[in-house]
Amino acid sequence: MTAASVFIRFLQHQGELPLPATPPSASDLWPLLGEFRSWMRKHRGLTDTTLDVYDGILAGLLDALGDDVHDYSAEALRAFVLDRARPHGIYRAKSIVVAVRSFVRFLGATGRCSAGMEHAIPGFASWQLTSVPRFLLPEEVERVIDSCSGYLFGIRDRAVLMLLARLGLRASEVAQLKFVDIDWRNGSITVCGKGRRQESLPLPQEVGNAILLYLNQGRPSLRAPEIFTSVLPPIRTLTRAGVTHIVRSALRRAGIKAPVNGAHVLRHSAATAMLRQGASLAGVGEVLRHRSPMTTAHYAKVDFGLLLEIAQPWPEVSSC
Repeated sequence: MTAASVFIRFLQHQGELPLPATPPSASDLWPLLGEFRSWMRKHRGLTDTTLDVYDGILAGLLDALGDDVHDYSAEALRAFVLDRARPHGIYRAKSIVVAVRSFVRFLGATGRCSAGMEHAIPGFASWQLTSVPRFLLPEEVERVIDSCSGYLFGIRDRAVLMLLARLGLRASEVAQLKFVDIDWRNGSITVCGKGRRQESLPLPQEVGNAILLYLNQGRPSLRAPEIFTSVLPPIRTLTRAGVTHIVRSALRRAGIKAPVNGAHVLRHSAATAMLRQGASLAGVGEVLRHRSPMTTAHYAKVDFGLLLEIAQPWPEVSSC
């Protein structure tokens, strides 16, 4: 089945078969969402990846309440958020709230509804730092990277995994990495993260070597500014979903059942490894480019040995 689908895509790329009809985007169906995307890019610096998530939520909002946004009420908005979030967990529910609030804020700023109506949408209760970061042990990370040895696409996948595991990059940041972002002379790499912030990180020797090996021996001759590409025709630049697929395939080859079946587990693993090797929370936050120290503080709970030393026993109960 996979071979047949690849062959069909090849024939379409060669013009032997018609290309599949592209379904209309949310912005095509709802022009207001196209204006919202432009506004969010300009004023908030959001990426297309985030805005695509918003589109799926807000298309449902317009389907449910209609496109006459002047008639939106606080009660109708709250009812939509509660109904849309009901089947999901807390993180998805919070993203629904953020998307709807952003859209209503845009409506208020452009004079389509009363300003401040976004405050009528309450957030879902959650408490920071209540969970332990989900990560792989150092030896498991190495097994994941070593699983690329002898693999057909191993040269590319190993370079991708090294960026995720050693520098803690996000999947979208790896997919968007361009040739101009690497300063080979000074051994540094420029990363475009959330909010389009560009920050420089040191490029470890082993990571640089893995990227060079891919460029010299594994990268197809695609004229594109991005470093990483797909490996099956039609050749195109790698996507965020493609990076996630690389991690999932490597986890499967290594026989590891990860707590998070995606690229972010390697970001968590990089942070916990740095902390256990003696790095400060501030240092870890700089590498991961966290905006808030509270985000980095989440990783303080992974040093279980230190926590056992400072934990106080309950009265009249033996220490654990």
